[in-house]
Amino acid sequence: MGRHSLPGGRGRTRPERRTLVVGAIAAMAMVAEVAGGLVLGSMALLADGIHMAAHTVAMGVAVWAYAYARWHADNPRFAFGTGKVNALGGYTGAVVLGMTAVGMAWESLVHLWEPEPIAYGPALGVACVGLSINLGSAWLLRDSPAEACGDGHHHGHGHSHAHDHNLRAAYLHVLSDAMTSVLAIAALLAARQWQVPWLDAVVGLVGAVVIGWWAVGLVASASATLLDHRGPADLERRLSLALAREDGVPGVGVRSWAVGPGRYAAMVTVTGPLAETVADMRTRVPSDPALAIVAVDITP
Repeated sequence: MGRHSLPGGRGRTRPERRTLVVGAIAAMAMVAEVAGGLVLGSMALLADGIHMAAHTVAMGVAVWAYAYARWHADNPRFAFGTGKVNALGGYTGAVVLGMTAVGMAWESLVHLWEPEPIAYGPALGVACVGLSINLGSAWLLRDSPAEACGDGHHHGHGHSHAHDHNLRAAYLHVLSDAMTSVLAIAALLAARQWQVPWLDAVVGLVGAVVIGWWAVGLVASASATLLDHRGPADLERRLSLALAREDGVPGVGVRSWAVGPGRYAAMVTVTGPLAETVADMRTRVPSDPALAIVAVDITP
């Protein structure tokens, strides 16, 4: 019955631009850390570099998702817009994050079984550089003010990681990189102090477990959007109250589902004797930036 405007994107949004910059930085850091880990024999540093490689791939996926959603924002083939491309990008990033955690765990177990000598000084220097890069990247990908989410939609409630799965995936990759950098530094310092090189591998294993847990949470969140889980109860309640029958007769049912970052479609079913015209009911559909499409089925 009602479809709120679904404008197309005209240029890169702030999250897309920042993700692109972070991806370029990650690619350079990846080369330095992997090379440093191999040459210096540090598992924690190599794990950080391997994760940075996956992080670079994830940044590429995120940038692609933003660009694809923007390019096809006005494409009529997408009945509800391209918002779910965002969730698909986030889901893909989560899968890459999970694969990285498995790889880190395997490499850590191998080095735990057969510890190798470590050049602590240079390894610490590279790890500190990696941490600086990760912290800068996390700052770039922090929550930003109201922005278009890549599909051309602008939100007044702020551009939050809770809604933007694509941005959340990118942010979690950066955050996990920062965490593995911190763990690598702590492990190298402790291993040098007490001469226990196996501690480096143990810390790599702990980092893998934490990153795997983050990946599972992001998969669950993005899947909820991709599989059309119901929208917020508060949104459905507001719609129900706005379209409630004026004669007080019950018979309004509302179902909503996510179609993009913080954007929902809703189906409202009104049953019973028709007390007003369709045009009258259309005027009562609330103007809410979270509502992309509202369809009302009237059954007298």
